[in-house]
Amino acid sequence: MSRNYSDQFCLMYTAKRFVGARLWILLAGLLLSTGAMADSEKAGKPLRIAYVDFPPMTYQKADGSPAGTFIEVTRKVAVEAGYQPEFLYLPISRVYLYLRNGRIDVWPGSTNVPALNGEVLETWVSPFATQLSAWYLEGTSPLVHFDQLQGRTVITIAGYTYGGLLYWLEAESSIDVTEAPNYRAALEMLKLGRGHYLFGHRDPVLETLSMPEDAKIRESEIRLRNLAWLFSLANPRAAILREEFDDAYIRLAEKGEVPSIRKFGESFVIPGLPEKYR
Repeated sequence: MSRNYSDQFCLMYTAKRFVGARLWILLAGLLLSTGAMADSEKAGKPLRIAYVDFPPMTYQKADGSPAGTFIEVTRKVAVEAGYQPEFLYLPISRVYLYLRNGRIDVWPGSTNVPALNGEVLETWVSPFATQLSAWYLEGTSPLVHFDQLQGRTVITIAGYTYGGLLYWLEAESSIDVTEAPNYRAALEMLKLGRGHYLFGHRDPVLETLSMPEDAKIRESEIRLRNLAWLFSLANPRAAILREEFDDAYIRLAEKGEVPSIRKFGESFVIPGLPEKYR
């Protein structure tokens, strides 16, 4: 009887240990699979990213795919943060609208846009800056003070508000504003004397200056602005997304896979520029 009881106890103890071990294995597997599913879901979660025609930073190639320096960095940061980027090519006015109503999650663009005040959260990191300049023909006076625009005609690019500065120009009765569909057309208008100054960002203009006659075009700086990622506040996860992007950028910068973190100094602003648009 004693031996049988001992044998039964050993069998029960062994079975209990076997069942316990199986339970631990199943539990561990469940936890691992749950974590893997969570990572998979996050990695597969789309992030709607708008971009505009702003070569060489952001533009659409002939095959319809997104391209540009800022696009490539955005793609790297989005993937590092655990998201699948979905790029949407839009006019700038539609970008503003979709940021307000939440149809897009983020836009790689200029900071401190008055039209988006209270509508977005900007990342703390800024990978690039963009220079807005006044372009003019050789023989025209350089633009050294904003008051020089009085009585002049300014050529602008369709779809650009220049951070709201366009509205100020249009409201000034002594300044004529005319519009060109693109930078090439704007430069031709300038050479034909249809405007005294062309407002254009440096990088796209330099990309367009390709004809021999373009050599007589000169530049005066107006304002330097930072580029960052702007997240729609219509998305309840905007603050989380911003933190994830900032953290992801810092990790990539430390590995040398994206430009180093920029140090913000005093940016040039032309004298006389309205305070609201600095």
